Amino acid sequence: MGPLEGVKVVEIASIGPGPWCAMMLSDMGAEVIRVDRADHVRGYADGQRPVDFVNRRGRRSIGVDLKNPAGAEVVLRLVAQADALIEGSRPGVAERLGIGPDQCLQRNPRLVYGRMTGWGQEGPLSASPGHDLNYLALTGLLHAIGPAQGRPVPPLNLVGDYGGGGMLLAFGIVSGLLEAFRSQRGQVLDAAMVDGVSLLGSNFHGLRQVGAWHDRRESNRLDGGAPFYGTYETSDGRWVAVAANEPKFYQVLVEALGLSLEELPPQLDQGSWPGVKERFAGIFLTRTRDEWVKLLQPLETCFSPVLTLDEALEHEHSVARSSFVPLDGVLQAAPAPRFGRTPGAVAGPAARPGEHTEAALRDWGFTPAEITDLETRQAIAQLPLPSVPPA
Repeated sequence: MGPLEGVKVVEIASIGPGPWCAMMLSDMGAEVIRVDRADHVRGYADGQRPVDFVNRRGRRSIGVDLKNPAGAEVVLRLVAQADALIEGSRPGVAERLGIGPDQCLQRNPRLVYGRMTGWGQEGPLSASPGHDLNYLALTGLLHAIGPAQGRPVPPLNLVGDYGGGGMLLAFGIVSGLLEAFRSQRGQVLDAAMVDGVSLLGSNFHGLRQVGAWHDRRESNRLDGGAPFYGTYETSDGRWVAVAANEPKFYQVLVEALGLSLEELPPQLDQGSWPGVKERFAGIFLTRTRDEWVKLLQPLETCFSPVLTLDEALEHEHSVARSSFVPLDGVLQAAPAPRFGRTPGAVAGPAARPGEHTEAALRDWGFTPAEITDLETRQAIAQLPLPSVPPA
């Protein structure tokens, strides 16, 4: 089992970074129970697959009506046995439902209460709606991404939702657990994507404030402005990526392109970069992507082909490391990072909402009579077993 074996987590269902964080914890061995909304369970049509089904892997799902006081009590009973809780509602919502930090910590003083929001628990925007792109925009990082003459380009939702959100929350929860194991006291964790994105961009903010980063896109060393750090189209309409930052790698790249350092301006002469980029671009257009792979991959040039999502699954390096594992009818990214003695593992496919309500509650100490009573009061919902066609 993984390094988090024995850790118990209650996940209040949300979207984006919350489920991704819960997946990370589950992959590392934690027992995570996902609390889905009872109305989602009752309205579920067999065969539905949520867009984030991969992020829901590895834990059981129970259906609970949190607006029902008996449903909120179910969560509090789970919390009493848990090490951590994850919730991703706007500030104040969990408190109104009766499962806020005060209510939960009263039941379990050792609980790490993880709150995942976009804007944080306080501040003028704290109650405003938003998504990954908004947090990236407000931190200044979105302005730095994209072509010089074009518009800022969203880097998918990798930076806000996952890097600055889910990863920040997972790091915070594990840090909080380490402290709670020592002090026997829990605490509230305020993980805001706007903070996480700023943290991820700390180096660029620093460079900008000392005059070492230009405000115009594609005019810096790491934003595609440098001829030795960017992407180039090949003769077959595909792309390659070069990242020959260090002089020794740059020299190898230049010579592999049939040029010499003597005929080019100094590598870090930013004024010459547009001309050198144009020259490199013309050379890369003379061969196919695979021909460049054959030529440059064996050399120390910091070179890679730009693979499609489909191609990435089959690349020899991914295959050798088993970077993707088959699950739920698709290939999914394997748990990471990799531990030598206590490796993580995917605990199972994404659960249907409310699929494990009765079984999971029994395992967490609810009696059959209590479960029946909760069902009668419509505080919980169990998804019916899928119908089996007659033989």
